[in-house]
Amino acid sequence: MVGRLPIVLGVFALAFAQTDHKSVPVAPDQPSKPAAARPAAPQPVAGHAVIPPKPIQVQVNEVIVPVTVTDDKGRFVSDLDLKDFKILDEGRAQKVQYFSREHNQPVVVGFLIDLSNATRLHWKTYQEAAIELVLTLLPGDKKYSGYLVTYGNEAELAANTTTDSEKIVEKLRKVKPGGGAALYDAIYLACQRRNIVDGEPYDPRRVLIVIGDGHDTASKKSLEEVLELAQRNLVTIYGMSTVAFGFNAEGEKNLTRLAEETGGRVEYPLQKLYANVAGYLSTPSDDGNYALAVGSGGYAAEISRGIFSAVANISGEVTTQYILRYTPEVDGKSEAKTFRNIKVEVALQNVKIRARKGYYPQTP
Repeated sequence: MVGRLPIVLGVFALAFAQTDHKSVPVAPDQPSKPAAARPAAPQPVAGHAVIPPKPIQVQVNEVIVPVTVTDDKGRFVSDLDLKDFKILDEGRAQKVQYFSREHNQPVVVGFLIDLSNATRLHWKTYQEAAIELVLTLLPGDKKYSGYLVTYGNEAELAANTTTDSEKIVEKLRKVKPGGGAALYDAIYLACQRRNIVDGEPYDPRRVLIVIGDGHDTASKKSLEEVLELAQRNLVTIYGMSTVAFGFNAEGEKNLTRLAEETGGRVEYPLQKLYANVAGYLSTPSDDGNYALAVGSGGYAAEISRGIFSAVANISGEVTTQYILRYTPEVDGKSEAKTFRNIKVEVALQNVKIRARKGYYPQTP
């Protein structure tokens, strides 16, 4: 036995030397999976010990682009294929590595509810609309999650991330409007201080729905700060404006900007209140001017119709978008840019395309 000791040691030394210098095979990344900085898993070599390699940080920026396509009547165009799309990153065409047009796509939805004095006029109706949105987008399936942020003088995480819609609905039934509006702080809170679902922001995706008029009177954060934060966190923002018919809000353009630059849009359910009333304001004495008197049943019904139509439009769009992902191929000049512009094109006439305007490359 003693005589065999050098032989045994020699075998171990040879095994160690072979393992130390042998290249370790690495499975190629699958294009349908989100790219991330990760070391290759060590693979066993027959008859030899495995020595884990040192972690190697590789930075690959995969860009996710949710896209909505509607026709000239606002109806979803849902039968497009990959060949119908073209993505330009800083003007250069990109190769799309992942494409999806599945309905009922997994999402994490943040419901941001304006509790300022500006929402008092139609509060009950908007409260019901918010509840309807929650129940529609959180049907009890674990692939759909949501959370509630309310904002008045301060932003508050009223209900953390959950798949249980009742937890959010219970909070919504108890809140009441009053005070200022800290919208930007609410967006910051939604991006930074709630429980994250495994797989974000690729599967499920991140969405914010703001029910308010876009004005801000109390935030510590600025519009530019939270817009960049939303873009960096791959958040798509939608809005349901609470601006009443015949009124304007100074924050309307800000809500529109937040939505359009992140690939969402804003619904204005009260702005078309009299759209179907013949003669409204066309002739001062026309009966149409009094067809929907404030406080009447017809007035209340028309408001409800407009709001719940907006609920259907937003909930439908959130779960039926096309999803495209690609790894940017850009020139040296574009590579150094802090913000890169995106343009999505579709090989169809008379359609409207909504997609994020650009992105911030990840920091190595």
